Amino acid sequence: MAAPQDDMFSLCVDPTKVSSCVEVRFIDKIKGKGLFAKKAIKKGDTIFIERPLVSAQFLWNSLYKYKGETEHILLPKIVEQKCSSMLSCEFCLRALETAEDNARRLSGIPDLSLPHPELCKVHPELHQACPQCQVMYCSNECRQAAADQYHRALCLGTSQEDPNHPISKLKDAWRSMHYPPETSSIMLMARMVATVKQAQDKGHWQKLFSQFCSRAANEEEEIAHKLLGEKFQGQLTVLRTLFTTALYDDHLNRWFTPEGFRSLFSLVGTNGQGIGTSSLSQWVHACDALALTSQQREQLDSFIDQLYKDVEKETGDFLNCEGSGLFLLQSACNHSCIPNAAASFPSNNFLLHLSALSDISPGEEIGISYLDCCQCDRSRHSRHKILRDNYLFICSCPKCVSQMDELDLTSDEEEEEEEEGGEAEGDDMEDEMTDV
Repeated sequence: MAAPQDDMFSLCVDPTKVSSCVEVRFIDKIKGKGLFAKKAIKKGDTIFIERPLVSAQFLWNSLYKYKGETEHILLPKIVEQKCSSMLSCEFCLRALETAEDNARRLSGIPDLSLPHPELCKVHPELHQACPQCQVMYCSNECRQAAADQYHRALCLGTSQEDPNHPISKLKDAWRSMHYPPETSSIMLMARMVATVKQAQDKGHWQKLFSQFCSRAANEEEEIAHKLLGEKFQGQLTVLRTLFTTALYDDHLNRWFTPEGFRSLFSLVGTNGQGIGTSSLSQWVHACDALALTSQQREQLDSFIDQLYKDVEKETGDFLNCEGSGLFLLQSACNHSCIPNAAASFPSNNFLLHLSALSDISPGEEIGISYLDCCQCDRSRHSRHKILRDNYLFICSCPKCVSQMDELDLTSDEEEEEEEEGGEAEGDDMEDEMTDV
């Protein structure tokens, strides 16, 4: 069941207090830690609900409406489609548009009216802005929570629109290197720094962040993160210089060294969990739960089907406010190509719900997929390439073991994608930054 909005402020960041049905265990030097069931978990059960230590909306996502994975090559068109209504709460990432406003913008139908508007959980009357820089929050509670944790160190005040402010320069540099589809954000790293800066107990937060894996290479397997090689040194140097100018703190001086910055970059790249929130999607799910007659259900389903067709025609399949966060308990879950659990965000905010995809026995490891649905269906060779490049390991899950005798070949579609990727390597390296 989705947690009420106010419940997220009672969730402790200490993962040992989040759930009594799981525990973190050390496995070995290769896999590190893992998450295991302490008692039987039934398929469909919510294993735990977790709030991130830090989270941030993707920078392009907060500014622009774009159509999908290939739209980033049409930058002039993106710029023409600038749209501030992709905005989410600066703290919890809750979508700030009502479901009806979201549907109108995405479908291009300005007078569209949604049936059952009472099912929309967005309350614009509760929204509040930071009095200094005017960034928006879904509630006074979120505004205060952000100010207490990190925002005072990052607030631009009256310089919010100043392109020469050090933080603005850092954001612009990141956008120039990391076009949509986005998978990470430099602001996740910035909020880590700001959180430690503001904390009275700085050691507590540093200890929490140190629990995330941050290695830039797997020496045992001789694997290095694809974005930390020599060909990206120029970009990393630029980002580190801007990052240092904007955020340097003596308590965290190691994070600003070349090696420390690489580790921090690797930390958010390998541990950041994608977060998607959508007031329209939440409204649709609420509609699915309505008790209706057969005729009413048919009419409502027909309306929703047509709405999605209109959205597809006008905007493509991009519906969410998107960002990423660092979840300490969820990050203990190892990858499996046949996962027994999956993360979702049904509360339309940053609260992660980990749910069981199958029955899980006491003592069984809880595994999630680091790959999306399409990637999971690819060949063992292709899955291993993605996991090696982005997560620095070679998968040995039951599915991969059962496919060990298969030839290291990809499908024609996969080969074509890899060929296109190879051609791109000869051009500017900017697009490669999208795979953080």
